[in-house]
Amino acid sequence: MAAATVLSTSRDRVGESPVWSVAEQALYWVDIEGRSIRRLDWASQTQQSWTLPERVGCIALSTRNTVIAAMESGIFEVALAQTPVLNLLASVQHATSNMRFNDGRCDASGRLWVGSMQMDMSLAATDGALYCLDENGLSAPKLPGLITPNGSAFSPDGRRMYLSDSHPSRQTIWTFDFDVASATLSNQQPWVDMKPLPGRPDGAAVDADGCYWICGNDAGVVHRFSPAGVLLRSLAVPVSKPAMCAFGGPQLEHLFVTSIIPGKPADGFDASLDGAVFVLQPGVRGLAEPLFSRFPLSVQ
Repeated sequence: MAAATVLSTSRDRVGESPVWSVAEQALYWVDIEGRSIRRLDWASQTQQSWTLPERVGCIALSTRNTVIAAMESGIFEVALAQTPVLNLLASVQHATSNMRFNDGRCDASGRLWVGSMQMDMSLAATDGALYCLDENGLSAPKLPGLITPNGSAFSPDGRRMYLSDSHPSRQTIWTFDFDVASATLSNQQPWVDMKPLPGRPDGAAVDADGCYWICGNDAGVVHRFSPAGVLLRSLAVPVSKPAMCAFGGPQLEHLFVTSIIPGKPADGFDASLDGAVFVLQPGVRGLAEPLFSRFPLSVQ
């Protein structure tokens, strides 16, 4: 198993939301605080970047060959031309000011599930919520009371949803029973308490075996849990703040990991690599990410 190597030429302030495009053989991700979407072509290793008018919490790829970006004021469809073209899919009425969208992911039916958060994490404000975007627009909060929603993922059969809250006061991963036909969550259960483990739970991915990978933010590791919640292994990355992971590459055998530049350099890590995107080969395969396809009827 190869160690983590640097993939990106950029250093992101808050690198998040890596998404692999099978059709394009390219990796997309965001720099939240840099208000940027980035793309790396696998064959040429060429990197591109586009700047947007708001922070981009997460992205999904769509069936219209566009990028769906969950930002501060709403969720937008973005055509990545030389100057990005934005089309508002749904605005959001946040609970308070100074909020934005954060982590998100599409389900097997092409809906986007995305959480919101107060940008000042020191407040520990439970103003965040989980939403769903489909042809009917943006739902009312499906799950309120979140501080820093993260770790969204679905089991291979689509019947379980994972969600974490990475705020230091919570550090919990939950599971839900998920009905993909009706977009219904039920039976919320605490699944893994991350407090005794290295790192806070951040962004996540599920592999083809149904195991759950999650970045241990502040600890420089990516953990793999069995479907039963047993910690199977922890892979090291050379920075303290890995943020989110995603499977990709030609055979979906590579694990991409974005990272964050900490407020001050962390002891024992190479500060020159903070904010880079890394790639590992963990010896397991991932799953192709579903494309967003449920465009709101009002913007067809």
